[in-house]
Amino acid sequence: MAKVEHQVLPSDLTADKAVALALAPVSRETEARLDRYVDLLLQWQAKTNLVAPSTLPQLWTRHIADSLQLLALAPDAKRWTDFGSGGGFPGIVLACVMAERGGHVDLVERNAKKAAFLREALRVTGAPGTVHLADIGDYVDSVQHAPDYVTARALAPLHILLGFAWPLMQKGAKVLFLKGQDVESELTEATKYWNIKPILHPSHSGGQGWIVAIDHLDPRGKGNAAVQYGVSK
Repeated sequence: MAKVEHQVLPSDLTADKAVALALAPVSRETEARLDRYVDLLLQWQAKTNLVAPSTLPQLWTRHIADSLQLLALAPDAKRWTDFGSGGGFPGIVLACVMAERGGHVDLVERNAKKAAFLREALRVTGAPGTVHLADIGDYVDSVQHAPDYVTARALAPLHILLGFAWPLMQKGAKVLFLKGQDVESELTEATKYWNIKPILHPSHSGGQGWIVAIDHLDPRGKGNAAVQYGVSK
């Protein structure tokens, strides 16, 4: 019988969980919700690729702590929108915390299988959120009231993400995007389309990741990225 690679049980993650929660402490209630989320993710991972299999042994540090660190940058935020939520990072993790803060997370996902997983994750954790099975552009066009923050992780280049977020930022939203080590080149490309003053925060969850925080942006001339990607006319 062929060996199944990257098969991980919840009990295998005990040490990694301890490291993650030392980096980003949470209450016992939130920890319990995150435990249920991890159990569900490992069950679904066998049939739906939610995270890179090679990262499963570091699920808590690579994915959960990486998501939790956004909260330190927006401690008063209660309403979040997560673009391309996928396996739930950072959206479901944020929702688990919002359960104690009276907040809410809108999770936007175009893949039906992943959207089904996200709905089940909200159900088993009791976390406050709404899953929107839609393209990001269509979702943004339907939003009446902007969230406090827009997030995205491992989704698209920065200039495209800003094109999606711009209509919400015009209504008062701010953005926190989790990016990798190529963030400088993405920022260079983004400045071709947008006037921005980003603040970069190094990730504390390992690797060479960054968090890009932007409170305001303006399109640079006509034919900008917002128009190009069909988010706003």
